[in-house]
Amino acid sequence: MSTETLVLDRMGTLIARWESAGDRRAIFLGCYRLMTANMLTALQAGEFHDARWVRALLERFADYYFDALAAYEHSRAAAPAIWRLTHDAARDPGTLTLQNLMLGVNAHICYDLVLTLVDLLEPEWAGRDGEWRDRRRADHRRVNHVIARTVDAVQDTVVERFSPRLDLLDQALGPVDEWVASQLIRRWREGVWRSAVQLLETPTPEARAALLADVEAAALGRADAILLR
Repeated sequence: MSTETLVLDRMGTLIARWESAGDRRAIFLGCYRLMTANMLTALQAGEFHDARWVRALLERFADYYFDALAAYEHSRAAAPAIWRLTHDAARDPGTLTLQNLMLGVNAHICYDLVLTLVDLLEPEWAGRDGEWRDRRRADHRRVNHVIARTVDAVQDTVVERFSPRLDLLDQALGPVDEWVASQLIRRWREGVWRSAVQLLETPTPEARAALLADVEAAALGRADAILLR
């Protein structure tokens, strides 16, 4: 069984358990699983310059999600602050479905993806030319197309299970809400690439730690905005 299949199965098991328990962490993970499956389809269709690199990125990206989850469930204080906030909000019955979804997207993209890109790019970054870096960035941006194709399916198959009334809003807005969501995530991901490059080009561990703290602080600020506080 492939690593990708194992990851999808692990996600599916958690989603089923959480849904049966009324645990709203299933909202984001349902979205994430669907996105991962669509990414694998895109890889098989040859949509990326370097499929091997993108597969490695997907696997490392998932590691950060599961590591943060394990830390939170073992000892809440051990989890990254952005994931503590996100998982805590999922336990709050006053948090709306779309807030739960966007909190997870924010934590995983605006924090975890920065770390993932650094992990995958750093071994070769210093010795590579601009053309190589441009290809990596192009593959990073190609993910945006997969996200855009996935957004409507997330609403239809994930969000509406928790908030059926949102279907009426979706029908009224047509493709507008999906476009807004995909453009927002696209903008976040552009910032993620810039943050990863800044980290890669920061020379000392102390300066990197300070920059990473800024990355998490920005993610926490977005989370506060999502929660309207």
